[in-house]
Amino acid sequence: MKPRPTTAIRASRLAERFGSEVLLVSETFQETGSFKFRAAAHVVASTPHSLYVTVSSGNFGQALARAAALAGRRALVAMPVQSAAVKIDAVRAWGAEIDLVDTARVSRGERLAQLAAEHPDAYVASPYDDPLVIAGNASLGREIAALAPDLDAVVVPVGGGGLAAGVLTGLRQAGARAEVWGAEPELANDAARSLRSGRIESNEGEPATLADGARTGSLGRHTWPILRYGLAGIVEIPEPAIRDAVRLLFALANLKAEPTGALSAAALLVAPERFRGRRVACVVSGGNVDARLYAELVAPDGAGERAEPRT
Repeated sequence: MKPRPTTAIRASRLAERFGSEVLLVSETFQETGSFKFRAAAHVVASTPHSLYVTVSSGNFGQALARAAALAGRRALVAMPVQSAAVKIDAVRAWGAEIDLVDTARVSRGERLAQLAAEHPDAYVASPYDDPLVIAGNASLGREIAALAPDLDAVVVPVGGGGLAAGVLTGLRQAGARAEVWGAEPELANDAARSLRSGRIESNEGEPATLADGARTGSLGRHTWPILRYGLAGIVEIPEPAIRDAVRLLFALANLKAEPTGALSAAALLVAPERFRGRRVACVVSGGNVDARLYAELVAPDGAGERAEPRT
């Protein structure tokens, strides 16, 4: 039950566009289509439980369902009712039981606590705030360090912080000194606000960002100290730039990315001055996106030219 090695793409056309040497580190070909399988596989391999319970927009739910099934175990996944249909279908297809949640009435955290109380013998897995999750994601950081030891910067999407904390941990374990930057939607910018205030800040309700993997309430108590002292900074991404980045990855790198996965490329699009002339790896965290939405995002209407760089 080992994760697949990541896919590294030297993106020459994106490099010309951004004025940086760009390496795309794509987890879109990972088992279940995102980096989340790294974490889920590590959780299941490290614990003896017969049932795993989590809450997820879809990617961690898919990953945990698959990892549990491979080990002959079960998974129960609470999902917001507004989750992408393709992700709900995929979680079910991987064998998990689904509990749909109206997050306007009950938060993700509240529903997860309820399910934990209903299943006291289950392992309750946070998609991001769990040392086993962070350790699983650290494998990607070590792979990046081995693939490109001379990087100046690595840009990572940020939701709850499990991927960014894992990549930071893995890079430092491998002795890599590249800066690590987060990329976070403006509509769900709790991590950026947390870095500014020096304490964990929360979003009010379910953020209405296109990047559904970043619709988290806040950073976790395990991810926060790693990100607070390890990140070089966070680039906040407006919604139009998320759309533009999905299209640019398709048009200039022939790569299908979900909106959350495109956040790292969007960071180069909206803040080029931070990365111009540098060797940069953009982590494309996943490719699980509804087909109809994706068709709209990549339609050749000039969308990729709209986002204005910010200084």
